[in-house]
Amino acid sequence: MAMGQYCPVLQVVGFQGSGKTTLMEKLIQRAARYGMKPAALKHHGHGGPLKPPDSRPKDNMRHHQAGAFLTAAAGSGQLQMDVDSSRTLPELLAFYQFFEPGIIFVEGYKQESYPKVVLLRNSSDRSLLRECSRVICVVTPESLQEEMDIPCFLPNDEEHYLPFILNEMEVPDNHGTL
Repeated sequence: MAMGQYCPVLQVVGFQGSGKTTLMEKLIQRAARYGMKPAALKHHGHGGPLKPPDSRPKDNMRHHQAGAFLTAAAGSGQLQMDVDSSRTLPELLAFYQFFEPGIIFVEGYKQESYPKVVLLRNSSDRSLLRECSRVICVVTPESLQEEMDIPCFLPNDEEHYLPFILNEMEVPDNHGTL
């Protein structure tokens, strides 16, 4: 994908323990299988700083401790970065565009206005729907379809909701169609 070209963004939102990361994994796997070059971004919404990855290169750790706000190690076709920066989702997505993804899956950032899948654990989570815009579908163990004009799927109905979501994002499903 050339710089400046359209790249779809899909948000996966829900409360802690709703299955966001699991759904992200499944969407990423399926998009990768169809050559979409997926990228992922997770919002750490639990407060406090992120824990440094154990695999952070030792020299990068030293550069960071010396005061560098941005450190990176590159080699063997990989780039590992660590940035002390408070950026908005649109700014982070603009940064991702440099790497020319085919689709970006975002976990969290529920107040943003990109298309989203909402995961509900139970009926008490329905308040989340009032906080979200551009909901393309809901995945919930409870039958809410009669109460909503948004497509709803049961969590074990992957054979229907995964192709539905990717089709909404214009990613080929397992039959190679949109």
